[in-house]
Amino acid sequence: MTLSREAVEVHDAILIERSLDEPEIFSVLFDRHAPLLHRYATRRLGPSEAEDIVADTFLAAFQHRGDYDRSRSDARPWLYGIASNVIGKRRRAETSLYRAYIRSGVHPAELSGLRVEDGVGTLAVNRPLAQALLDLSQADRDVLLLVAWAELSYQEVAEALAIPPGTVASRLNRARHRVRHALNRQEQGE
Repeated sequence: MTLSREAVEVHDAILIERSLDEPEIFSVLFDRHAPLLHRYATRRLGPSEAEDIVADTFLAAFQHRGDYDRSRSDARPWLYGIASNVIGKRRRAETSLYRAYIRSGVHPAELSGLRVEDGVGTLAVNRPLAQALLDLSQADRDVLLLVAWAELSYQEVAEALAIPPGTVASRLNRARHRVRHALNRQEQGE
């Protein structure tokens, strides 16, 4: 089926609702959001895991699309929430990636000659930042990175993680404080 220009411009909630009767419509949602989710997953787990994260995220989203709150026109927070859960299940891979940054100062993909997505290299050359992220709790890291890398608002992070906006604010404040403190300690040579 060829999707009309109208389908491409429709709000996510309407696409999800239409996909219940026409499953192929869900592909518009994939085309719309997969590139940004891939970039986020690459930053979190590296390029070797990103494809699987995106695939698992959209599979779960497709399977649970009937539960989507159609009062929310933008599905990004919902998709990032699913991606955060998928990433959480692969915490060991994320921890290993941060440890590789810390040890070598080089993104593992660069060692194999692969192109690293924009922005990922900032961790590769900033060992203290990688260590600070590694030292955060999973909950604090999720909030911080959803704001910093996925560029979600506090409200969108709250929706993504199914937590109150006040919890987002406190976790973000704590994470920023800990990262800032760790970087200051490193800068002072402690």
